Amino acid sequence: MPDVFETHAQSPLGPLTRGFAITPSDTDPLPAVTRQLRVTGAAGTIAVVWASGEESVEPVSAGDFLDWRIHQVKATGTTATGLRGYA
Repeated sequence: MPDVFETHAQSPLGPLTRGFAITPSDTDPLPAVTRQLRVTGAAGTIAVVWASGEESVEPVSAGDFLDWRIHQVKATGTTATGLRGYA
């Protein structure tokens, strides 16, 4: 089926166009900067590198949908499980 919106510019408020599992890594960035994160497993903390390059450790709950622009999720400091990224 053709995508009638294929030629439209992607908007920050538009629909998400791809999803991927996040494997925390202290060295590897995500395949894309996220527009949203989802916690499908256990609550805990997520050690993130924001799109701006700043780093922080954030508390999250199971089931959270987070509108975060993340470049990387670090293994060290991340205890939450079942992380998915959406761009």
